[in-house]
Amino acid sequence: FNLGFIIARLGSDLYILDQHACEEKYNFETLQASTKIHQQPLIHPKTLEVTAAEEATIVEHLPVFERNGFQIAVDEAAPPTQRLKLEKVPFSKTTQFGVDDIHELASIIADLPSDSAAGYSDLQLPKIRMMFASRACRSSVMIGTALDVPAMAKIVRKLESIEQPWNCPHGRPTMRHLTELTDMAMDSFATAM
Repeated sequence: FNLGFIIARLGSDLYILDQHACEEKYNFETLQASTKIHQQPLIHPKTLEVTAAEEATIVEHLPVFERNGFQIAVDEAAPPTQRLKLEKVPFSKTTQFGVDDIHELASIIADLPSDSAAGYSDLQLPKIRMMFASRACRSSVMIGTALDVPAMAKIVRKLESIEQPWNCPHGRPTMRHLTELTDMAMDSFATAM
């Protein structure tokens, strides 16, 4: 339909799906689950210039920084605000990360409500999310690409297999409910397909 949308039925409900947003969301979740962020050791560890509050946040949440690809050593003997040494930084293909990303992640953590401890385990640097979103977008079927019925069915099956199928990583809805078909309309729709 219109070289960009798929019409699908589930029971008596009729949906319209954005073929690009659907495949982009699937590719995004697949990339997040399968891509390993590599670490680049620094030749000389870099002392991080941070405030006392940032230092406390980073020390308390070191596992979050490690999951995002940073290796930071804590020198307890050093004076406050000079105890953190950056030893490794994350990298992935052409995307580079640095000290600014550490400050951003520390700021995100500091802004979270203190009762959201469970949310820390999934916390991801925005730059990593944007990198995955960009890769997912470029590898997805584009609006304007004609698809045959098996290709459309494959996109719908992919969407069924992911945890959060509602929006692409850029926020566009993957699908919209159009209507609930009556019994007579369902018979007509089934005959047309």
